[in-house]
Amino acid sequence: MPRDWSQFESTYNVTNLDIELLKSEVGKHFPFYDMKYNVSTAAFFCRIEKETLEEKFNSLRKSLSEKGYIPRLHYEKGEHAIYIIQKPKRKEKPIWINILLLVATIITTILTGSLLHVGFNDIWSMPNAMELFKVEHLFYGAVLFALPLMSILFVHEMGHYFTSKKHGIATSLPYFLPVPPILSFNIGTFGALISSRDPMPNKKALFDVGISGPIAGFLVAVPITIIGIATSEIIISPEIASGETILGSSLLFTILIHGIHNISFGTDFAINMNPVAFAGWVGLLVTSINLLPAGQLDGGHIFRAVFGEKQKYIGWAAVFIMIFTGWIFFAIIIIFMMGMTHPPPLNDDTELDIKRKLLFAVALAMLILCFVLDPISIKA
Repeated sequence: MPRDWSQFESTYNVTNLDIELLKSEVGKHFPFYDMKYNVSTAAFFCRIEKETLEEKFNSLRKSLSEKGYIPRLHYEKGEHAIYIIQKPKRKEKPIWINILLLVATIITTILTGSLLHVGFNDIWSMPNAMELFKVEHLFYGAVLFALPLMSILFVHEMGHYFTSKKHGIATSLPYFLPVPPILSFNIGTFGALISSRDPMPNKKALFDVGISGPIAGFLVAVPITIIGIATSEIIISPEIASGETILGSSLLFTILIHGIHNISFGTDFAINMNPVAFAGWVGLLVTSINLLPAGQLDGGHIFRAVFGEKQKYIGWAAVFIMIFTGWIFFAIIIIFMMGMTHPPPLNDDTELDIKRKLLFAVALAMLILCFVLDPISIKA
């Protein structure tokens, strides 16, 4: 098949790569019949056997990674090519940053829990802000809100972390994002994130890393939500005052309320959520946000692994829905800060197995059950 060699022509025989090393490494795993290189890239055109592709490419990736290189498998015009570049040098952040952010987030979530225990939504509406720092309020804030919420977030991020390690992907520890209780709507944090220092090796790793966090966090959020709902007050035929903050309910949250409190469907009611229930509500909401099929969100990983390049169209459909519900601000963040497309894994050729396809159905069910169309509103 004809190939476009234009990117290699001008600098042929000039390179920063160890070509003999690369020939040896690639040749151990894949017989190649042609190769070209320029200053920064080497291209090996190989004969691929589908049955052994995943195992051999993963072995090549690990071997080259140890030597400072990254391979990417590409199929074009009837040929498979392995493109190899040098690993970009990244300065790793010291672990004390992770610890400092974790401690700061624990403090801000405890303060938020104390605020909730006192009965206020923000510190500015308190007649005496020092009430926030009383030992009793701090204790209940820590036990009833900070502990359950941080447990959900921590388990979610560690699901990503250990799955990344399992697939041999260099990954940072979680970076928690603290927020003091100064906003009109407070949860004490903007969540957490981990930073992958290696590209995703294949679709299976991409899928596993994406789904592990939401499932892990969901398994912790559900029992916390159940406990919170069971210990919260239900108000039948409520009279909600003008200016009151109203939190929307997900399908799962509504089902749990009806089941736990034996409320008939169609009954007009409201739940006065205690801090534990609120932590569970936030945990389910975070699960649904992360499962949205856009950019570098967990859902972006999952949908990219399942649908390939079509993921971007699904992402745009999700953002379109968000714009016309209560999520327009987050939709703008996704479009302009996270982006809609997801980069392909290094090996984008092998397919997912049936187990992962079934887990995709689980992820889709979690998204539908936990998503809140209008999360926060004010009673007119």
